[in-house]
Amino acid sequence: MPDFPRTPTFDLSGKRALVAGATSGIGLACAVALAEHGADVTLAARNRDKLVELADQMTAENWMARTLPVDVSDVDATAKAVGDHGPFDILVNSAGQARHSLAIDTTPEDFDAVLDINLRGAYFVTQAVAKGLLAAGLPGSLINISSQMAHVGGRERAVYCASKFAVEGFTKAMALEFGPSRIRINTICPTFILTALTQSTFDNPEKRSWVLEKIKLGRIGEVEDIMGAVVYLASDASALVTGTSLMIDGGWTAD
Repeated sequence: MPDFPRTPTFDLSGKRALVAGATSGIGLACAVALAEHGADVTLAARNRDKLVELADQMTAENWMARTLPVDVSDVDATAKAVGDHGPFDILVNSAGQARHSLAIDTTPEDFDAVLDINLRGAYFVTQAVAKGLLAAGLPGSLINISSQMAHVGGRERAVYCASKFAVEGFTKAMALEFGPSRIRINTICPTFILTALTQSTFDNPEKRSWVLEKIKLGRIGEVEDIMGAVVYLASDASALVTGTSLMIDGGWTAD
């Protein structure tokens, strides 16, 4: 019989996953995807009631789900919660915020609000999960939900781009540090995904036309487009992947 290679497993059974920003949109989709593939998923976000509701619905599907009410902008409280409930084999950091305006109209308040969640919060929740893995001597996969706007510019998105470019930077630096400990870290970079938070963009005919013109596959992204990617990066199928960006942008950045 030929000694054929075998595809590495996408099974996440026995793995514990923390999903920050898990109550809606991409974060919720990622939580479901990981749970579908066997992970014990901890849903993290600020809204305690919503977390409990979603965890109950997920366990009704015979998935493993629990809750961790945290605000990632509260670095100390988040680090303590992660330390108390970890270690986590997988992190998906999907907590984020956007306040779009022309660059000349950016206020310090808007700048601080976006960077506080998208950069500061992302950095320190990643740090907290990594500390748990390092202390336990465990390998892991850390996944930051970034954006195509971490690789290109966009009108009215100077602050958002700044935050996501920075996420790409610390992801690469951490990959160098954590690699020898078998901890991988990568980003997922979606194009415009239809969620409750982006609905207003698509309701604007001019903005919708701009988006569709830039996406070469000719359609708006859906949360389901992210789900396979997060399972891949969380699983042994991506065992040699670290310090890189997985573009899910329909060809936007191919220009």
